[in-house]
Amino acid sequence: MSGRFVRASKYRHVFGQPTKKELCYENVRVSNNAWDSNLIKVNTLYLSVNWNASGGGAFAVIPLTERGKIPDQIPLFRGHTAAVLDTDWNPFDDHVIASGSEDGKVGIWKVPENYSVITEQGDSITDVQPVTKLSGHTRKVGHVQFHPVANNVLASSSGDYTVKFWDIEAGKPKTTLKHNDMVVSMSFNYIGSLLATTSRDKKIRIWDPRSEKVVVEGPGHAGAKNQRVVWLGEHDRIATTGFSKMSDRQVALWDTADIKKGPIGDFYMLDSSAGICMPFYDAGTKCLYLAGKGDGNIRYFEYDNDELYPLSEYKSAEPQRGLAFMPKRGISVHDNEVVRAYKTVYDSLIEPIQFIVPRRAENFQADIYPDCPSGEPAITAAEWFDGKDAAPKLINLESVYDGVELIVVEGTIPVSAPVPEVVQPSVPAATEPVKEEPKPAPSSTAAATYKAPEKDLDKILSTPKVDDMLAKASEADDVPVPAPLAKEESSWDAEGTDKPVAEPLKPELKQTIPEAAPKPTPPTDTAHEPVAEPAAEVAPKPTGAGALVARKLEALHNHFTDVKTTLDSYEQRFAEMIAFNAKELDARDTRIGILEQEIEKLKELLGTNAGTVENTTGETNGVKEDVPALNDETED
Repeated sequence: MSGRFVRASKYRHVFGQPTKKELCYENVRVSNNAWDSNLIKVNTLYLSVNWNASGGGAFAVIPLTERGKIPDQIPLFRGHTAAVLDTDWNPFDDHVIASGSEDGKVGIWKVPENYSVITEQGDSITDVQPVTKLSGHTRKVGHVQFHPVANNVLASSSGDYTVKFWDIEAGKPKTTLKHNDMVVSMSFNYIGSLLATTSRDKKIRIWDPRSEKVVVEGPGHAGAKNQRVVWLGEHDRIATTGFSKMSDRQVALWDTADIKKGPIGDFYMLDSSAGICMPFYDAGTKCLYLAGKGDGNIRYFEYDNDELYPLSEYKSAEPQRGLAFMPKRGISVHDNEVVRAYKTVYDSLIEPIQFIVPRRAENFQADIYPDCPSGEPAITAAEWFDGKDAAPKLINLESVYDGVELIVVEGTIPVSAPVPEVVQPSVPAATEPVKEEPKPAPSSTAAATYKAPEKDLDKILSTPKVDDMLAKASEADDVPVPAPLAKEESSWDAEGTDKPVAEPLKPELKQTIPEAAPKPTPPTDTAHEPVAEPAAEVAPKPTGAGALVARKLEALHNHFTDVKTTLDSYEQRFAEMIAFNAKELDARDTRIGILEQEIEKLKELLGTNAGTVENTTGETNGVKEDVPALNDETED
């Protein structure tokens, strides 16, 4: 029965494989600056490291082919007058990198030809100077990020509460996004038309960068520490990591069309560690990777149908402060590798970690390798700033597997991507951030209709009888109670019970329900009537939030039906066991009665012998007779 609840997934058994120490990058000196960034970045050719250097800021670039222990003295990328806080590689030119520094400048660098950190003895070490330095921020530049589609477009966030978009070729900022506090994280959507930001005012904002307007904003995590944001590929969803008021680490999913209504489902609690979680989303596998600063572990989840399903966890005793992920076009397809991460170890070593799907077949596994972004831009910087959008160009990874010329295909703009609200020229500059238009009436009606019984459902689920029923069902014959992910505040998920996030993914109920499943019929059991009432009242098929609630209620109803069937079968088995034990007790009582009768006969026999035989001299009733002594040979 448990096999029915196993959620089908191609990435269920993904495992992390560390690299041997001799193939790591040793003798590095990672910056000890406390700024919240990933510290390292990687592309298909090079690895950049925020370096712990004196005499102004610097960072190092290490070719990926030069593994092992690097020399004590290597050429550095110098040019900033203060510490380098963040770097980012150009996705369309593997030799171009941008940097942000405490001196308020953005540096653009080009890696020299035949660059190497290993020099011959006696050769002089020459540092690399920036191609250009971009000025515009008034305080330190904390984060830099290249546009995923347009060439030579760079976003930078600063302590002056702004995010600037630069045209690198022109060397000047084109647009500026003004915030109320320092920006601590940002992420582009799939086509680069929108930017999600989080700041220290605990707000999540979705921006239209070209109109410099907020599309939607809302409160994020309640904790005081920084929160990170990452866009979930082609979906109009974002994921954030942060902290609760009690400093518990959390992860949450958000609908980018309406941040104000809160996260989808709820805030999911991870643990009580103090390190900030660094998120990374792989759009090809739809997997979210979370690595905490100060942890040695990397959790990964699969995103499906607005839920995060725990897959597994890479565990290590060596903590990391920095983490970087290889672009998909640079992974080892022959090893069935889906993701490669690079982590810092004790600020002196960088270790590659391969995440592999175990397969025995030796040919190309097309089902786990969809098309991925190529190294070619789809549009120019001028076209993007003029308002043009385009999907990223993709490559077929089978051409990488075969070692032939890369096959580049045109991507498509996802239909679900939210369209930025058009800003009319007549709107004054002091106008409040643009708000989202209300949703259509059918969708909101459906959501409202399904929302009311949810309270009654919580009352039903919180009763001790239901808790005992679920506890018995989960212990009997490995019948699982499915749970996508443990929530922080509620003791019950609509699709299962809470469980520690670090455990492997348990079987899920959602796979037993087709996407186009018919509307469930109301059950005959009165205990389930509150669950089925909403589906009976709504005639049209719900969409949006209503559809999500409908699926949850339908899954819950099916789950209770299966649990009831299981409990009935166990009740029958218990009855048979009780009847069998009753027969055994009756037989035992019969045997005990027979033994008691035998004991009474023995007592009578012993009493008769004691009254007639007093001694061995033969004296009975005062008459002395010759009576033989009682011994083993005495006859009855």
